[in-house]
Amino acid sequence: MGGMPTSRSYGDACSIARALDVVGERWSLLVVRELLLGPQRFSDLRRALPGASSNMLTDRLRELESHDVVARSPAGYELTESGRGLEPVVLALGGWGMRFPLPADAHLSATSVLLFLRGSRDPGSRATYRIELGDRAWAVTAGDGPLHIETGAPVHADAGLRTDPATLNALLDGSVTLAAARAAGTAALSGDEAALKRLLEPSASS
Repeated sequence: MGGMPTSRSYGDACSIARALDVVGERWSLLVVRELLLGPQRFSDLRRALPGASSNMLTDRLRELESHDVVARSPAGYELTESGRGLEPVVLALGGWGMRFPLPADAHLSATSVLLFLRGSRDPGSRATYRIELGDRAWAVTAGDGPLHIETGAPVHADAGLRTDPATLNALLDGSVTLAAARAAGTAALSGDEAALKRLLEPSASS
């Protein structure tokens, strides 16, 4: 996007400043984060980002569309090729942010936990998983290379887990086991439980 800087532009020729002109507004990068695993409807984004009002979210989506970061599709909003180029930036920012304390009563979106799952696990064997968080499902495929996660339930799953983002995060950081989560009623398991343990529990996947 050439031309004169906008009123909210840094007016700085550095490419870092120009990038921040596009995605530096509050909520912009979190919108990008939410779309990293596939398209989402406006209502999905509202649930994932409860601190952003409808008007604020509409403004951010409009701005990101105008800069060819986000586009509309029949499935909702999705990242463009340019927007997908932000993935390593967002993930690196997430890694850097791990050094800071978690805010009290912080909201945890499904996408943020699934990105943590994708980046931290290697089950060591081929399997397909169905992960349900709230009223949405994701297909998680393990094989050669990193985990592949996409929105929508898989046609066939070797194992399934129905839970909430906070419990899934606790399973991934090792503060809760699958057995404890099931006993507490915060997780429901189906299929190959050994495969789920390899995917989720740190000691089983190491």
